[in-house]
Amino acid sequence: MKLTTHWLGTQISYADALALQEAKLAEVLSGDSPDTFFTLEHAPVYTIGRTRDKSSLLNPDLLPHPHVEINRGGQATYHGPGQLVGYPIVDLRNLGKDLHTYIHAIERALVLTCLDFGVNASTKQDLTGVWVGDKKLASIGVGVRKWVSMHGFAINITPESLSGFQHITPCGIRGVSMTTVCTEADKPITTQEFATATTPHLESVFAELS
Repeated sequence: MKLTTHWLGTQISYADALALQEAKLAEVLSGDSPDTFFTLEHAPVYTIGRTRDKSSLLNPDLLPHPHVEINRGGQATYHGPGQLVGYPIVDLRNLGKDLHTYIHAIERALVLTCLDFGVNASTKQDLTGVWVGDKKLASIGVGVRKWVSMHGFAINITPESLSGFQHITPCGIRGVSMTTVCTEADKPITTQEFATATTPHLESVFAELS
């Protein structure tokens, strides 16, 4: 499977990225565009899925950055500089129409990419995301419209990416510790480097579903 990839840059507003996703989803759904993979760093923002329980935001009025409710699953998370965000806009009608399998495929691709950088990451049963031991490295939350995916994953690359998590309960998991690829690899890595390395792994795991 081949993904059309776009590195959107840094300090991308959440609204701008969401508009790009919406437009591309419509194109993929209509058959006017191939499956696409957007990668970027967001300007600081908190997001939360559409859920009645918003306790993971703690006190929304005291958050240092804006927060938005979006059409993905899951509790609150933070996006900001030093964190790679990836948005695969993919037609799941060609990948088995199984959302859980799709999420697990994203997890596997991130684990394989971490190994490329010397980080022995893994998944946890019953907890979505990518981990190094008991420390969380990446979060995943997807949305689907007529079996075309949007949203995706966020993986912490540099220590700068951790600052916003202290103001929320990340993904609603009390007491969780967050970590970064650079910390675990003990070497400098950029978000764009990790994005480039992720693409072939995503293409490989998605190909297994088709």
